[in-house]
Amino acid sequence: MGRHYDDAIELLNRRRASAQPSLSQMRGSDDMTKWLELLSYSQTDLGTLNMIHVAGTNGKGSTCAYISSILQSFGCKVGLYTSPHLLSIRERIRINGKPIEEDAFTKAFYEIWDVLPLEPTVDMDIPRYLQLLTLLSFHVFLKEGVDVAVYEPHMGGEYDATNVVASPVVTAVTRIAEDHVRFLGPTIEDIAWHKAGIFKPGCPAISSPQEQIVAEALMNRANEKKVTLSFVEPDPSLPVIKFQNENCSLATRVATEWISIMMPDSLTNLAGCIDRGIKAFEWPGRYQQIKEGRHSWFLDGAHNDSGLSTAVSWFAEMSKLQRIDIEHARVIIFSHFSDRCGDKLLHAIKECLDRESVEIGHLILTTYNERRNGLTRIGIYDQALTKPGMTG
Repeated sequence: MGRHYDDAIELLNRRRASAQPSLSQMRGSDDMTKWLELLSYSQTDLGTLNMIHVAGTNGKGSTCAYISSILQSFGCKVGLYTSPHLLSIRERIRINGKPIEEDAFTKAFYEIWDVLPLEPTVDMDIPRYLQLLTLLSFHVFLKEGVDVAVYEPHMGGEYDATNVVASPVVTAVTRIAEDHVRFLGPTIEDIAWHKAGIFKPGCPAISSPQEQIVAEALMNRANEKKVTLSFVEPDPSLPVIKFQNENCSLATRVATEWISIMMPDSLTNLAGCIDRGIKAFEWPGRYQQIKEGRHSWFLDGAHNDSGLSTAVSWFAEMSKLQRIDIEHARVIIFSHFSDRCGDKLLHAIKECLDRESVEIGHLILTTYNERRNGLTRIGIYDQALTKPGMTG
């Protein structure tokens, strides 16, 4: 096997969990510390990332992207680690909002691959897919010398691979709802327990508004970990669509807290930098509209009933504002992973459509099957169209 980008992706994908993974296969095991030691990284090194850790159910990616954009407006070099990706796995590891280049990804990947174990032993396992990506992100951000690294856990928080960092600067929790119940449940209190696993002693924790039962679970965890937890109400004055207001409000508070700790002299420029950062925000696939000729595509990655309800409400409002009437057929294209309850998700869509009085001409249900070479089927289709003699 060569040592090119495609070869690195193939090796990485060999570390994927089974089709029906357990939490233990997805968690950040105790071996994370051992693997970091093999890479010559200590907790002191990880501390130089000045990490912001954002858990939750809905809006984690958007909140992280807002935080990144705001901190960039202060002149910070920002590392951003999120999941999943839309078109390329390199989207998961960004610097100043840009996915790392293929050459940089490949070089960094083989630098850690050549050091980490290739076979499990009695004393040490091998890093799986998500653990390997987390280690890769640490390596990239430390080599690049970022001023701050913003991290989104893969799932939950307590046992996530990203939770190996002992001393983040700020932690945050977006709105919590029922999701990944098979792994984190069965109750929403259990889910909240996992999410609050990112709280660390001496590190401020900030949360979006939560249902009372969730807020109480978070407070109990905060008390257990000796953490000061505060809740942030949406700020209607922020220059964002209302469906992103809660995420942006949390991001603004988190960024402000980080600046007050790490760059207190910059607080005099707070309002202007926050405004510029919000206006520079980009996050494809989240409340995104793409116009193509006479057609408008409304894209969102909602993956549970509460997120779908909000996404449909956004679509309904945009349809009314832009006067997209029934003469222009409205079509829903929907897909989800097989481990989610399809009936429940479809009912959530229907209930919201009925509530918003939106008529749909067609509903297309499709499977989701990511290719193991790191491309989505959309990426493969785009490549096919560029070949001689191919048309769409």
